[in-house]
Amino acid sequence: MAFYENTIIAKQDLSEKDIEKLVNKYNDVIKNSSGKVLKIEEWGLINLARKIKNYKKGFFIHFKFEGAQETIKEIKNKIKVDGSVIRNLTVRYKRLDQKTEFFKKK
Repeated sequence: MAFYENTIIAKQDLSEKDIEKLVNKYNDVIKNSSGKVLKIEEWGLINLARKIKNYKKGFFIHFKFEGAQETIKEIKNKIKVDGSVIRNLTVRYKRLDQKTEFFKKK
């Protein structure tokens, strides 16, 4: 198993409940597909450098987890059909830094 970071940008007009549901949904997806969530960071509402699908801001949610290739496939499949996610990025690491938190929720 390898270490991954997955950052999701959700629509700016989602409520706190919707954001919480989104976090729980992808947390469960990782756990159910033989992955292990190490850390979840909610960075909050951040301005985008450029518009994405007519949105100027987005809620950033950052997952640090350990998983297999099947875990990544499952996450990508769920994101494709999720209407509340406007962009995502998954990065693979050999070692994962869990102490550094680049953005903190205000």
